[in-house]
Amino acid sequence: MKDLLSIAIQASIEAGQAIMKIYAHKIEVEIKSDCSPLTQADKNANDVINNYLIDTRIPIISEENKQLDYSQRKDWEYCWIVDPLDGTKEFIKRNGEFTVNIALIKNGTPLLGVIYVPVSKILYYTLEDASKSYKIALTNEKVSLDFIFKNSIEMKPSENNNELIRIVGSRSHLNEATKEFISKIKNNKKTEIVSKGSSLKFCLVAEGTADVYPRFAPTMEWDTAAGQAICQAVGVKVIDNKTKLPLKYNKENLLNPNFLVSI
Repeated sequence: MKDLLSIAIQASIEAGQAIMKIYAHKIEVEIKSDCSPLTQADKNANDVINNYLIDTRIPIISEENKQLDYSQRKDWEYCWIVDPLDGTKEFIKRNGEFTVNIALIKNGTPLLGVIYVPVSKILYYTLEDASKSYKIALTNEKVSLDFIFKNSIEMKPSENNNELIRIVGSRSHLNEATKEFISKIKNNKKTEIVSKGSSLKFCLVAEGTADVYPRFAPTMEWDTAAGQAICQAVGVKVIDNKTKLPLKYNKENLLNPNFLVSI
């Protein structure tokens, strides 16, 4: 498992470099059939990650790969789930809040997770046995894996027992379901909205700078798999609102249900 984690980390960092090469120039945007944006950075990062992961002989589900029919996927014990550039809208806005997401799934459950933030060079990852998660700000992309493993800081969620609950969301575009969720909390405690793009929302809860992340709007499996792995490794739950069970992966429909991230 440490070899697979190492490959995922290397892939995420190199994909981040590929993204930054495009970020430094004029960004050309295509619109996909689902009306979501696509840039050359998405494509280049996807190529980098595929080149790394293909040698593991573990099948890959990536946002930018052609999706296989469920009949071909349903018996997979392991698979990679990848978003080569999570937060393409943030990338286009040039606000730095976009990530590379790579997760290893076993029987529908996130096992290992890696999230890399190309602009800040911050790397989040799970331990190879998924018992802990770590964070490190890289001085440059050429540092060794040994340096990363020796100098990373263990992440721990908040033990916030105060009256203030920090909720991850949007300051300007909260939907009605999220507003209702917040209003129920406001009946007993003060609330603060913490805004962040892409899978960084998961990292805020995992590292203790936020307390809860309600997601009552559409997401896909590649948006959440790495973040869920990182959260679960520190004891944070990512729960389907209907089943009250952890989100599952490599489903027939790769669309996620609404979910809640919390201790």
